Amino acid sequence: MSRGHNGLRMDAEKTDQQDDEAAATLRFRAIFVSDVHLGTASCQSEKLLDFLRHTDSAHLYLVGDIIDGWQLKRRWYWHQTHNDVIQKVLRKARKGTKVTYIAGNHDEAMRHFLGLAFGGIDIRDESVHVTADGRRFLVIHGDLFDAVVQNAKWLAYLGDAAYILTLKLNQYFNHVRAKLGFPYWSLAQFLKYSVKNAVSYITKFEDALAHEAKRRGFDGVICGHIHKAEIRDVGGITYCNDGDWVESLTALVETDAGELRIIDWKHIEALRAGAIAGDRAHAAAGRALSPGAQLAHTPGH
Repeated sequence: MSRGHNGLRMDAEKTDQQDDEAAATLRFRAIFVSDVHLGTASCQSEKLLDFLRHTDSAHLYLVGDIIDGWQLKRRWYWHQTHNDVIQKVLRKARKGTKVTYIAGNHDEAMRHFLGLAFGGIDIRDESVHVTADGRRFLVIHGDLFDAVVQNAKWLAYLGDAAYILTLKLNQYFNHVRAKLGFPYWSLAQFLKYSVKNAVSYITKFEDALAHEAKRRGFDGVICGHIHKAEIRDVGGITYCNDGDWVESLTALVETDAGELRIIDWKHIEALRAGAIAGDRAHAAAGRALSPGAQLAHTPGH
């Protein structure tokens, strides 16, 4: 039984490795991903898995809320692709990527293991990232600067439940929109960016993170938590939020030159489309250079 299990695991790892080798890859100095919410039906694990297969980096930061302990306590949900995401991260660590896991509020249980390492993944409450051009960034999930999470946890739980309900309603709503030929539209993001109190909450959160980074002598801060990808200057501090993998499907990346960018799922789709087009062009070129093609072309001269 054990041999069979090990054989299946080795076959899975071999297939995974072959998929990695076949995939076109975007290479970065560092990648920052947060708010994945593994353990929920709203987690876009398949797309994240594809993102991880198509990207490579020297540093990978998991900036909190990777696993949603809040939802798992209420109702157990764990798709096979959630396992696959974890295995992919572990494999990256084995291959030499420096992986740092920053604890968030939904995976706050990880804070019991701060300073330890599991499978080559360092568990931290926060970290410091130095870019290629020498800038120092505080890397932190951000929940410690959320007054609701810190001072009224029951309200945070209520807000989380309301957010999950909104996502479910949005799913049905967009199913109808798709049948009518309309593109995806996010009710949650519409409310987040349109309701005055929500906008004020986001602004206060960004200001608080930037103030903390400035107080501690950093050039910038990299966080997650509010599911709003952004790079902007806040009082001379570079504020970066890497977004989420529930709706926006975004990550923050650092190039070899030290430039910080936000990339989304469309980059991977474009990469795949380019690779397919390249393969077709290569195959067509191969046919054109085959002996039969050369003979067929010769009389035309």
